[in-house]
Formats: sequence, C-alpha cells, structure tokens
Amino acid sequence: MNTARPLIELRQVSVRYGDVTALSQVDMALRPRQITTLVGPNGAGKSTLARVVLGIVSPSEGTVSKEPSLRIGYMPQRIKLDDSLPLTVDRFLWLGQPSNKAARKAVLKRVGVRHLRKRSVHQLSGGEWQRVLLARALLRSPDVLVLDEPAQGVDVSGQDALYGLLKEVRDEIGCAILLISHDLHFVMAATDEVICLQQHICCSGTPDVVQRNPAYLALFPPQTQGNLALYQHHHDHHHHPEGDACAMEDTHDN
Repeated sequence: MNTARPLIELRQVSVRYGDVTALSQVDMALRPRQITTLVGPNGAGKSTLARVVLGIVSPSEGTVSKEPSLRIGYMPQRIKLDDSLPLTVDRFLWLGQPSNKAARKAVLKRVGVRHLRKRSVHQLSGGEWQRVLLARALLRSPDVLVLDEPAQGVDVSGQDALYGLLKEVRDEIGCAILLISHDLHFVMAATDEVICLQQHICCSGTPDVVQRNPAYLALFPPQTQGNLALYQHHHDHHHHPEGDACAMEDTHDN
C-alpha cells in the first residue's frame, strides 16, 4: 500500500449542475508513483472528477487539497485542430508549453516519436497522435499526470505499448498518474488502484480486488469485458508508435 503523502486529496467532494448531481461525496488521494484509474460507464462523472483535479471545476461541497507549487500535466481526450492550419509536431509542442528545442527533442525521444518532430500533426496516425499528446503533457515536468482516455483510437498492440510507457514514465519521474477510461482490457493491468465511479465511488482497490466486487460486476458484467488483460508489461524490446516490437530505438534527428 502506498502511504506517501498525497499530492492531491479530495474529501467528500460533490459537484452539482442545477438539479443534476455529477459527483456525490467522492474521496480520492493521488500519491507519488501511483497509477490510479477511474472506470465507469458514460455519464458516470469521470470527466467531471478530472476537471476537479485539474482545478477547472470547483466542488459544490467538500474540499480539494494540493501540495504547494504542484505541476499538473494533462492529456485530453481530443483536441480539435483546423485542418487548414499548417502545424508541425514541434510547433504544436511549443504552443502547448513554450520550451527550448532540446527539451522538445528529448521528450519526443522519450515517448518514441522523435522522428516525427517536423511532421505535420494532420498526418499522424492515432497512436502517433496520442504519444505526441503525452509528450506535450510531459514537457511540464509534472508531479501529476491526468490522462483522459489515452488509448482512444489506438489498436490493441498500441494500447499495450502505451500503457507500458506510462509505467516507465511513472517509475522515472515519480509522478502520480490519474487515468480515465471505459476500456478495461489493458487499463486494469496498468494500474495500482482502480476506482469504479457512478457519480459516487461504487468500489475501489487493486485491480484483482475490484474485478470481483459485486458493484463493479453490476456495472461491467463479465460478458461485456472481453478478454480482460490482468498482466504485467515487461520491456525487453522497444515499440514503434503503433505498438510493433523492434530491436533498437530510432535515432534519427530530424
């Protein structure tokens, strides 16, 4: 059990929009080196809870405590860009977090897509785009990473590679990671704590405990889960952005 002091802690947080309750009495702690995953059906309040963590939404009730000078990196579910706007990956990173060229090259290399630095963002595949979004979040040197559906538009092998990469990032920089997902196949294997949300917290704990909880099974019956992948990702190889294994890292400096 991770007993480190929380970087962000929510106590009895509720959020209401008029007569609609989006969140009800939620307690949650994000700790260094811990990956926490929010799962729940559409409309369960996952995005609202993320916005509370990010400071975009203020609770109607309850408190949110944050460590001083906390840096948060955010990987959104989607970003709408004008298709007619000429924009390279490098420029996109700079617009999101002004930084020097060396830092941008380094973070792209870390997520495995340095060779895409001068590529138009409009030419990226789903897996490449997700890694660029992750690089953008990492440029902030975050204490907490918040990722909303990070594997959206990525195939199965790419999801495996992406979640493995997130574990590596957590281990290297010691950040807390909050994942938001409704896709259970890989996300459950890539997390330390699962929180099952349906406006309130139905259940929480390690993946193997949560997947047997009656409240979890009521929201996600076994027949809807497919082949749930509860395993550890071990890296004795590298991945291309789409997840294909390769023997060595791309060293092109575009």
